[in-house]
Amino acid sequence: MYHDWLDRWDERRAQGGDATKVATGLALDASLAFPGAEPVASVAEFCALADRAKADPAFFDPGETGIEVRWEDGWIRFPSSLLTDVEENNTVWAKVTEARSRDHALVVFHHWNASRRNPQLARFFAWQGITVVEIAMPYHLERSRPGAPHADYMLGPSLGRTLQSMRQAVLDGQRLIGILRKAGYERVSVLGMSLGSWVAGLIAAHDPRVGRAALFLTAGSLADMVWTGRATRHIRASLEGRIDLVELRRAWGPLDLENSAGRLVRPGLALQIVLAKRDTVVRPELSERLIAKLTSEDAQLEVLRLDCGHYSLSLPPYILRTGLNASRFLKRDP
Repeated sequence: MYHDWLDRWDERRAQGGDATKVATGLALDASLAFPGAEPVASVAEFCALADRAKADPAFFDPGETGIEVRWEDGWIRFPSSLLTDVEENNTVWAKVTEARSRDHALVVFHHWNASRRNPQLARFFAWQGITVVEIAMPYHLERSRPGAPHADYMLGPSLGRTLQSMRQAVLDGQRLIGILRKAGYERVSVLGMSLGSWVAGLIAAHDPRVGRAALFLTAGSLADMVWTGRATRHIRASLEGRIDLVELRRAWGPLDLENSAGRLVRPGLALQIVLAKRDTVVRPELSERLIAKLTSEDAQLEVLRLDCGHYSLSLPPYILRTGLNASRFLKRDP
């Protein structure tokens, strides 16, 4: 009975975002994902470029240069690593909740379509002695596209723009880690929720400065998540008939955490995955597939499985167990 109520509660939460999500159509937009590449006219040509990007270690290399950083009144602002056609999106904002000690910083990546940050989470970890830095992902919060009903430029039926936005999020996160290290934080961890967990996972895979990564409601293949998830039905409807799932996996191959599994088993990196066994947004079988891949690669991995849904993870007792387990994981000695 309780779980039936929980499932209905999750479905009502999911329905709340349906009104603004409209099916459109597939767009390649390869020039956004692969600057300087020759124009492409087919999904097959796009996938060939994605295959090369997946094998290119420079794809997620921020190429650090001197930048102007403003850190004042609990906010960090700096220019994004990638410039886009939305001016608001080109400045990165991060809210800082400082702990007493400047030893350990946690960079938090929110979920898709987040409309606010999570002050309760920030205060909890700061009380635990970890400074929390909540970054705005592309096209969210202060970086929102004017007039957009939701963050459709971050994840949508444009193959190239989705790749560009996710890559931008990863590069911006790495730039923020550099800022925190220069400020004296010797330990930097990352925490991502839902779509933010893909960003956090990719950063952990490509940035050796990250020692711990907590990934909530995650999986490996972003393509499979979109194809099977409750929150992304409109994207599948936009793509179906123009591209199949096998092709979509190739097109978004650089974003697949299973493809980065070899990097996620590097020495000095510990991982935590929290999955919801009743999740209809990030299907638990997709999470389990990533866990199996990481386990086969001998990753330093902890897993917490909760009998709730994607949205009801935010309810007690699930959020309490998640917070306490994450705190223990993050505070553990390197």
